Amino acid sequence: MTEDPKPKGTLTLRTMAMPADANPAGDIFGGWVMAQMDLASGISAAERAKARVVTAAVKEMAFALPVKIGDTLSIYTEIERVGRTSITLGIEAWATRARYNKMEKVTAGTFIMVALDENGQPKPVPAE
Repeated sequence: MTEDPKPKGTLTLRTMAMPADANPAGDIFGGWVMAQMDLASGISAAERAKARVVTAAVKEMAFALPVKIGDTLSIYTEIERVGRTSITLGIEAWATRARYNKMEKVTAGTFIMVALDENGQPKPVPAE
C-alpha cells in the first residue's frame, strides 16, 4: 500500500479560490494560482534575505489538476539554493477540495528570487 503524498516545504500561504478568480466552468485561472505561488515565494525569500526581493525567473511549472471555486489553496515553499544575490525555491500548490476535504497537489514550480537594496540593485544574501 502506498502512502498518500505529502507537501514538501513549509506552509507559507493559504487562501480560498473565489468565483471572481474563475472562468465560466468554475476552474480557477492558472495565472491566479501562479500569483499566489509568487506571493509565497516572495514571503519566504524576503525572510531569508532580510531584504526586499523580486522574481527573476519561474521555471519548470506545469498544472496537473484544476483548482475549483471553494477550494482552499495552500502554498508550500522550500529554499533549494542560496546564491550570492539570489534564492531558488521549490514551490508546491495544493488544493483542499471543499466538498471532499481531500488535499491534492495541483502544480509545482521553481522560482528564483533576487534580493535588492534600497536603490533597487542586487544585494548579497546574508549568510544564515
